[in-house]
Amino acid sequence: MCCQSKKRGLSLDEKREKMLQIFYDSQDFFLLKELEKLGPKKGVISQSVKDVVQSLVDDDLVFKDKIGTSVYFWSLPSCAGNQLRNIHGKLDSDLQGSKKRYEELVEQCNTLKKGREESDEREEALDELKAIETKYNELKDEIGQYAENDPAIFEAMKKAIEVAHASANRWTDNIFTLRQWCSNNFPQAKEQLEHLYSEVGITDDFDYLELPAAVPVGPVEDQMPEGHL
Repeated sequence: MCCQSKKRGLSLDEKREKMLQIFYDSQDFFLLKELEKLGPKKGVISQSVKDVVQSLVDDDLVFKDKIGTSVYFWSLPSCAGNQLRNIHGKLDSDLQGSKKRYEELVEQCNTLKKGREESDEREEALDELKAIETKYNELKDEIGQYAENDPAIFEAMKKAIEVAHASANRWTDNIFTLRQWCSNNFPQAKEQLEHLYSEVGITDDFDYLELPAAVPVGPVEDQMPEGHL
């Protein structure tokens, strides 16, 4: 027994054509509920009538207006013809504009090609340009190697060292103060305290840090090796 093939549903474009045919055949005004009853007769299920009609309204192929509390839909063949002519005119105008723009771009491209024809002089010029770009990149990398000699960077590092030095000596002073307090309050535990100090690294040579003199920084070019001026 042969299996009966399932009937294919209508596409959106086919549904639009069916609904438009309802308007063209009657040339009348309809409420949405009336269209939902007429749609199935053309093969458009009632549940999709609203969306199909709205798509036609969006494309100005069907018109709607509210009269009182009701919304009516209508479309005449002449209205659709005018709409299609307007669309055709716009598309034709866009096409002509695109053709003109294409011709302008072709002309511009041909103009830009002038003087760029393949030749020995052009190849030499391109090789020279490539060599200059390579040299530029090499010099750029070399300049980056001397960034640490920048006076501004040196000054920032100098200030950071001064802050770290002051902080270290402040903690050294706190340690000396704590040792004195322990000695005054626990004289009987002198040996135990000295052993504790030794374990944590506080030995006889423990003292304040001295800040080394800063090395003056001259102009960057004075510090560059010969041959780089």
